[in-house]
Amino acid sequence: MNVRRKPGGASHLGILTFAGFTIPCLLGRSGIAVMKKEGDGATPAGQWRIMYGMYRPDRLAIPDTRLPMSPIFPQDGWCDAPADPNYNQFVKLPHPHSHEQLFRKDRLYDICLVLDYNIDPRVRNRGSAVFFHLTSPDQKPTAGCVAVEPDAMRLVLARVSDRTILHIHR
Repeated sequence: MNVRRKPGGASHLGILTFAGFTIPCLLGRSGIAVMKKEGDGATPAGQWRIMYGMYRPDRLAIPDTRLPMSPIFPQDGWCDAPADPNYNQFVKLPHPHSHEQLFRKDRLYDICLVLDYNIDPRVRNRGSAVFFHLTSPDQKPTAGCVAVEPDAMRLVLARVSDRTILHIHR
């Protein structure tokens, strides 16, 4: 699976190619960066394994995929505080430090795939919560993730496993 910036497009517009499909995608508001930092809005260049996925069971059934999938509930979060020992990890809410709420009002994390970016080892300030998730209806850039439309995500899910590598090219 390959992601590149869309030629001639804004820095947050990308193209995902996979299994013979070419799919438009959204990238971070700062485009693709080789040296990602916490809060920079960049999507990290590199090769990242899709580890597992999460989904909102109140909005959709478990997706058809070979990827391990876990349901998301209101008490689920992801720590984005570099000084916290739980940095760039799943946490239960309430959590005393900065975190992403996974159970969102919008659809972004209705399906959310976790990439192995900055997971092992975790490096402070290198970036957290870098996911492959759904686009916002208004097509806004992500905070550093890769996002696709729901129909495209279903296409991808039917063809991925926890051995799939997402190549993000600068």
